[in-house]
Order: sequence, then C-alpha cells, then structure tokens
Amino acid sequence: MIQMADTHLTEEEIQAAVRVLRSGALRQGPECDAFENEFAALTGAKHAVSCANGSASLHLAYTAVLEPGDEVLVPSFTFFATASMAIQSGMKPILCDVDPDTYLLDLADAEKRLTPKTRGIAPVHLFGNACDVDQIRAFARKHGLKIIWDAAQAQGTRWKGEDIGALGEAVCYSFYPTKNLFVGEGGMVTTPDSELAHRMRFLRTHGQTEKYTHTMLGWNYRMTDVEAAIGRAQMKRLPDMLAIRQRNAGILTAGLREMKGLRLQRVTESSTHSWHQFCLVVDRSAFGMTREKLMEHMKRAGVATAIHYPRAVHQQPVIEERYGRMQLPVSERLTETILALPVHHVLTEADAHKIVRAMRSAVFAN
Repeated sequence: MIQMADTHLTEEEIQAAVRVLRSGALRQGPECDAFENEFAALTGAKHAVSCANGSASLHLAYTAVLEPGDEVLVPSFTFFATASMAIQSGMKPILCDVDPDTYLLDLADAEKRLTPKTRGIAPVHLFGNACDVDQIRAFARKHGLKIIWDAAQAQGTRWKGEDIGALGEAVCYSFYPTKNLFVGEGGMVTTPDSELAHRMRFLRTHGQTEKYTHTMLGWNYRMTDVEAAIGRAQMKRLPDMLAIRQRNAGILTAGLREMKGLRLQRVTESSTHSWHQFCLVVDRSAFGMTREKLMEHMKRAGVATAIHYPRAVHQQPVIEERYGRMQLPVSERLTETILALPVHHVLTEADAHKIVRAMRSAVFAN
C-alpha cells in the first residue's frame, strides 16, 4: 500500500537524538540555539525562535504581535489551530472564505468582514502553496493590519524565489511528523524583528526574564534538545526531500490535469510549491463517481488517500457555539469534494505513476 506519509528517521537523525540522550541534557539548550541559527540561515530570516509545536508558534506570534480583544482575519479552510490559537490569545478570529482554485484566503471576502476592531490577518500557505505575498501586504497596509503568516505546511515554499520564512513579521512553522521537515513535535517562528523575537523567547518560558523572575505571563513552550538535534540533522536532506516531492507532484499533475471531473489545486503565480499535500477537487457529476467511491477504488488499487479537511473551521461545533452558524460556500464545497493523494519524499517515480494509473482506472471501474 502506498501510504499518505512517511515519517521514518535516517540513521544520522537517530544518532543525533541518541547523542543528546546520552548527554543527559534533554531540555532546551545548545542544540535548540543551533537549530534556531541554522533554520534562520536556511530561510534567510534574521531571527528564528523554537518552541514546542506548531500551535505554540501561532500562540506566541499572536500574543506578541496583537492585543486581547483584537479581531484577526483567518481563512476557514485551514487546520483548526490557525483560528483556535487566536482565541487562546484573547482575540476573535473573523473567518473568511477562500479561493476555489488555490484554496487560499479570499481577500475580497475578507474585506467585507473588516470592522473597527480588526487588527490582524493570518494568511495560510496551505498545503505548501504560497499566498500572493504582495497582495496580502498591500491589503494589510491599506487597512492597518499586522500579519501573522501560518507556514505550518510550507517548509521550503518560496515566493518570487525567496523563502517565505524571510517574508513576514512573524512566520509560524510546525515540525509535526507529516510535515516536510519533522522532528516529532516542535515549532518555529521566524521574524526580522529583534524585539519581537526577544519577547517570544520570554513568553515561551513563563515570561521569565531572569531565573525565577517573571515580568510577563507566558507558557512552557520550549522545544527539547532531542527534537532540535533531529531537526538539525534533517535539514541536511530537506532540499533532496523537497526535490522528490516536486518531482512527484509534476508526475501527478501531468497525468491528472486533463482528466474530466478533476480540478487540481492551482499553484499561485510566483510560488514554488513545497507539496506538503497534493490535493484536487472531485466533481461527482463530471467524473462519474463520488469522492468516497474514488477513495474506495484507490484503496483497492493499493493507494491510500485522505481528506484535508472534512470540516471547515466555521463548521466546528465549538466555533458554532461561540459565534453562531455562518455560511462560507467555497470552504463548505471544498470539504465535500477535496481529496489528497500521496506525494511525499519516499515515493518513487514508479509509485507516482502507479497513483496516476489507479486514478485513471477509476473512470473504467465505475
């Protein structure tokens, strides 16, 4: 069975973790410092602040950049944490619809939802597809908004040739096992702002500015040196892993883009997609088969598939309880029709071609 992801560590990455375990120095320490410096160099960012996970990276950025009571524009078609961490920071996420082709924040819809309390915007580079950075920046300048970029799925994504980690006030990453760069758990925020980086480093350690002296409220959001050691070792092979993902995405795109009833995610102009996920929309009437029937067919053919996401954020029960029901038709339609295919770095060219053949055979299996 061709799986959706592969999270096996190399021997070098395992030995890096073992080295730290044998040292007995397990908490945040010199490995985390080195990981931050190397990740900043990799992305071209001035500063990188490591933390416990991707949700923590968002929480740190929201808290450091905005104020309680502020409203933040958030796409509804994203992982829940983009919105929930705004709530945890005392803010209100204003959920917006997305573009039906790129799946990214629809600025025209967002503009309709602005209020005098709107102070921030949280664009998501979804599945590794970069937002139009120029348009987001222009929108933010026009309306006086701070930008918190959610790059949890976009390690290695570039915009106009530049790594997205160097393109924002606060760019938030996740190193969860399914991500392009993974350490188990772990997160990072990159920023050009020295003061912002300084503040986030205090926030991640209970607001401790000196030992046993707490000048602000914070959390225990430290990364461990074990995770950082894995991350440092894995960064060496990240370019190769990204190249394989892009090769596989090229094979899938060439084989599927002309198939009637399938609409592939449109890569944003000027974006170098890093292909955390390869997603497409299944039009039941044109394709002649429901998404669920197609998933069953692919499973029989030995190919795993997945749905990202079966609910939009505004459809989550806790969000409906807090803010009431709302309608975002594009996001809702995507939840009903989107399908993810394997694209990860362990797939061979033969595997990618097998996925194409299995998809094409579905037409004749119906």
